[in-house]
Amino acid sequence: MPDSHLYKQDFYAWTQVQVKLLRQQQWGQLDLPHVIEEIEALGKQQRQELRHRLSVLLGHLLKWEYQPQQRSRSWLATIRIQRRDLLQLVDDNPSLKSYLDEALAIAYPNAKDLAMGETDLPELTFPATCPYSLADVLRDRFFPGEPSDLVNNSES
Repeated sequence: MPDSHLYKQDFYAWTQVQVKLLRQQQWGQLDLPHVIEEIEALGKQQRQELRHRLSVLLGHLLKWEYQPQQRSRSWLATIRIQRRDLLQLVDDNPSLKSYLDEALAIAYPNAKDLAMGETDLPELTFPATCPYSLADVLRDRFFPGEPSDLVNNSES
């Protein structure tokens, strides 16, 4: 019978014991309820990371569109990095593709909060729902609003 006290006392040590038991195929010694809980949490964590990255990306796209006079290389870099990281996350976890549309809708309110907080623009400035399609959000050449020399100069 497994002893699960280590799970609460020293999580890292617990993981190492569980790995050792798995490798040795000591099925009866595993702390199965906690192993199941942790595997479920790992799956949720991937979805959470997807939503977080979308929130940051959407927030910067909103800032880019609604405060063009403040555009910077930093905003451009954040947009590009979040796009690449999102695409890599989905490439590493293909089943997340089916979650992208839902994640976009869930992430948008956080993105709006980020844009409001960093621009001091009122909430009514921004659309109530995400104004960008998923395809546009992920497209490397999509920058909403008026054209920017920042984008053009960085591509040369």
